[in-house]
Amino acid sequence: MKRKIIAYNFVLREVLDPLKDDYEIEFFENINPQTAPAFIHSLKNAEGIIGLALPVDAELLDLAPKLKIVANNSTGYNNLSVDEMTKRGVMATNTPGVLEGTTADAIFGILLAAARRIPEMDQFVKTGQWQHYLTTEQFALDVHHKTLGIIGMGKIGSEIAKRGHLGFDMRILYHNRTRNIAAEEKFDATYCDLDTLLKESDFVVLMTPLTQETEHLMGEREFKLMKQSAIFVNGSRGKTVDEAALIEALKNKQIHGAALDVYQIEPINQDNPLLQFSNVVTTPHLGSATFETELKMAELARENLIAGLSGKRPPNLVNPEVLNY
Repeated sequence: MKRKIIAYNFVLREVLDPLKDDYEIEFFENINPQTAPAFIHSLKNAEGIIGLALPVDAELLDLAPKLKIVANNSTGYNNLSVDEMTKRGVMATNTPGVLEGTTADAIFGILLAAARRIPEMDQFVKTGQWQHYLTTEQFALDVHHKTLGIIGMGKIGSEIAKRGHLGFDMRILYHNRTRNIAAEEKFDATYCDLDTLLKESDFVVLMTPLTQETEHLMGEREFKLMKQSAIFVNGSRGKTVDEAALIEALKNKQIHGAALDVYQIEPINQDNPLLQFSNVVTTPHLGSATFETELKMAELARENLIAGLSGKRPPNLVNPEVLNY
């Protein structure tokens, strides 16, 4: 009898096809994992799970007594209750070092789109409104030589700083748990407290992981500190922002606009007020969504999965202490 693997929201199925001779693979997409009968039944014999954004908590682990490894097909793993997994001897893995450049491209892209009003002006042309020279109503904002404030100067934040400093001659401010000396030396980045960054930046880019400390990091107080001419960009996680506070800041014109790739609820509800603002650029969590990058991530997730199921240490083990259990 073949050992069972569950693939959850795993887009590139062809990456798993070579495993079918040795494993039984069940694919699940766009389901509620808490209520889908077939998924719950499959958990009983699953030894491995590979995929994206599956909440793995005590409740799920209770239903998966044979589970040995969860291979997250992403750099982040806030969907995993790592401590609970470790207690039960279940390995947790992720796919770091693959998507940084691609995600930085996307986040800087939506920053440019918001500043230069590209989506709005695209519709201006396509709907036949372009009948004369542009007036001040259609004017946008410069990006070059402005101040770029990055909250979270990790690998992706550093890549964004690189694009801003070397490509657009921007002044770089950053706020982080610790100093990033490399970014300071390479991109002339200046470390500062959060309030200073918010007050002085023309573009505020949020790139922190989601933790208890960073949940709703950007709220009413923080948006009020920003320049009225500033644009807020979120490429981290939706819950790092108090969406209600962001909506109020936009309504009250406390900030110039926003560019968002992540949301509190994903996919975003169509009645979300954020979708009604012409000065808000919205993309569907596409940070790493290029074929080249997604393929590399999927292959790395597969490598982690097979190593764990073969009794070896996965290359990207999040909870190495599990090996002592």
